[in-house]
Amino acid sequence: MTDQNKHSSESVAILEKELRYISHLIKQKGREILSNYTITPPQFVALQWLHESGDMTIGDLSTKMYLAFSTTTDLVDRMEKNELVQRVRDEKDRRVVRIHLLPEGERIIEEVILKRQNYLHDIMGEFDEAEFKQLSNNLQKLHLLMK
Repeated sequence: MTDQNKHSSESVAILEKELRYISHLIKQKGREILSNYTITPPQFVALQWLHESGDMTIGDLSTKMYLAFSTTTDLVDRMEKNELVQRVRDEKDRRVVRIHLLPEGERIIEEVILKRQNYLHDIMGEFDEAEFKQLSNNLQKLHLLMK
């Protein structure tokens, strides 16, 4: 048996199912947190990308979110109307328009992320330090391998 085939199909299926359930529960909790704000889940994702990556074009944002350009344009229009983002012309190339995160968008994204982290912190209280560190290391390794 090669290194890549050392895990049974059954154990991989169980792992995939657990990861899917965990992802669903985190998404559900995230939506519950978002219900106290004036943004939709897709707007949260867009704000998160802008928060993490900085200003970007609608095309870049569309690619990152796996959305059609027109859908992303509508999303940005609504966020701009709510003063969460603004369109800014690139100084080097005036044809390029970048989406810039405004202070209100920054405030909302930071608050929501903190609430999500607090939720996870409470859950992780059931793990001892060694379990926590092992889980964290294993998830980081899984993420790296999947990139």
